[in-house]
Amino acid sequence: MATSYDPDLDVLISRLAGPLLPADRAAFRAAAESALTGCNGEGLAYRILRDVWRGFFHPPPDPRIGSHGGPEIGGRAS
Repeated sequence: MATSYDPDLDVLISRLAGPLLPADRAAFRAAAESALTGCNGEGLAYRILRDVWRGFFHPPPDPRIGSHGGPEIGGRAS
């Protein structure tokens, strides 16, 4: 486990887990620690974790999309 001896990587994992849904945080942490096995630098770790993080992040729905049922912009039909 990469984070057991590198507090900088543990902080990075914790910071990236913050915006995830609470149900996804433990799975992300496990995947992140596995992906960082043998990693020896914060920059490389960030690039690795960026891709892992994308697999766990689910953006919230955008209320502006699909709310009018048509191609209107700003609530006005053209």
